Amino acid sequence: MNSGERYRAAYAFRPVDRLFRKEFYIWEEAIQRWKGEGLPDDWDKRNIFNFDPPATTGNVLNLGWCEPPYFPCYEEKIIEVQGDHEIIRDFAGRTIKVFKGRRHGFMPDYLKHPVSSRKDWEEDVSLRLNPDSPERYAGLDKKIEDAGTAVQKDSLMLVQGMVGGYMYLRSMVGPEDLLYAFYDQPNLIREMMERWTEIMDAGLERIQSKIELDIISIGEDICYNKGMLISPEMFREFLSRHYREVLSKARARQKKHIYFYVDTDGYAPAAIPVFLEVGMDAMGPFEVASGCDVVKIGKQYPDLVMDGGIDKRVLAAGEKEIDEYLRCVIPAMKKRGGYIPMCDHGVPDNVSLKNYLHYRKRICELD
Repeated sequence: MNSGERYRAAYAFRPVDRLFRKEFYIWEEAIQRWKGEGLPDDWDKRNIFNFDPPATTGNVLNLGWCEPPYFPCYEEKIIEVQGDHEIIRDFAGRTIKVFKGRRHGFMPDYLKHPVSSRKDWEEDVSLRLNPDSPERYAGLDKKIEDAGTAVQKDSLMLVQGMVGGYMYLRSMVGPEDLLYAFYDQPNLIREMMERWTEIMDAGLERIQSKIELDIISIGEDICYNKGMLISPEMFREFLSRHYREVLSKARARQKKHIYFYVDTDGYAPAAIPVFLEVGMDAMGPFEVASGCDVVKIGKQYPDLVMDGGIDKRVLAAGEKEIDEYLRCVIPAMKKRGGYIPMCDHGVPDNVSLKNYLHYRKRICELD
């Protein structure tokens, strides 16, 4: 099987010659550490870690991921320097406090979000989310053509990512203020979600007028380490209808089934039921530190396509711990099917090159 065939088979719960080999992602700080431990500069070209070639292509249109698909984005600028920290405005219009010269590997302090009132929404933010802006679709036909060529050549799956409804709201309003806004400004939240529906539907329709999709993938970090950040009832009241509308229209436009993949952090099992209600097929990356156990979840939801679930803390621990852990996960999930093993989030820089190489070797022996 080639990569595309293997990936498609996993999504369809068909037999595979072996599990697909990929990684969620690796921190750049980890790569720099590993180079000091002997990783060659051309590690990716030499495929040191035994990854499969890409099995997906796409994301031909910016529909957001962790932030809304603003057009234009906000101008990034440093507002103030405070000792070892900087106050900056980022591309999503948020005022945040970060370490001076560093933007990764920590949680910024979010000081202000772009929507604090209806006035902010109407006079600024909504104007950046115009689904009919011609500039938003510049170059789309060529991107679709190139993606279609790759799909035909290597049987790749065509993926389109987009920001999830909760992530969209949270990025604009802020996690705490959003909880108040559901109660204090419900009509504004509904209006914002109507715009989400319009911009996602318009984008998908333009893509699907030229080519059929295989996967719609959403960035939706709606969970924390104990459960959902909003209640299932709140999800159903403010989000469910919009997910159903966008997904049902997308699926009605083509004959081939579109898989709906949800990327969420935290204790994901709390969110599985509500996303199944709106049509979810797949989920990841199942953070183990938050209580996610892919073997247990896989048994409870046998039709759910899953990826991730490999504990990054175990990768940092040592070879014995890695061996014991993988023996508990990989054979069981290989037998179940519908599973793609990878780290439960980005591989951090506390994982040594020696440990990571051992992990990749054991994965290849067990899959």
